[in-house]
Amino acid sequence: MTADVPHKTTTSRATDRRGDASPFALGLLLRRAHWRAAAVMAEALRPLGIELRHFAVLIVLVDRGPTVQRDLAMTTGSDKAGIMRVVDDLERRGLVVRKAVPGDRRARAVEITPQGVELFDAIHVAAEPLAGRLVAELGPGEPEQLADLLTRFAYPAGGEA
Repeated sequence: MTADVPHKTTTSRATDRRGDASPFALGLLLRRAHWRAAAVMAEALRPLGIELRHFAVLIVLVDRGPTVQRDLAMTTGSDKAGIMRVVDDLERRGLVVRKAVPGDRRARAVEITPQGVELFDAIHVAAEPLAGRLVAELGPGEPEQLADLLTRFAYPAGGEA
């Protein structure tokens, strides 16, 4: 069975090369930018014995305070089993603790420990020299402009954060 797909021939096919004019170009560029940024972040995290998935949870906990696991999963884009493994890893290292949620015997809130905050701060120190590599090709004021554009793209006015 064939789908009803328009058979219009186009000269603009999706690639991830410079100058791609396809409707997918922006998404592909953002994907490539994410891969590049993630590689630099992973390099900063590696000597500290932590992975991006762990750091994502620490970011949420520093930002929001104690957070139930289901909300951590949603916020970090993880699934229930994945977030449990990440929290288990962090708890074994003494970076987070699980605590009972008053009024809900089944829920557990995850809270960052002082050691977790210390590691979180150390990660930022370790990332500082590497972060400059991400924007090395940009001119004066362009890193700030890029951050502003990406912020407005990621958090549209009136949209969900």
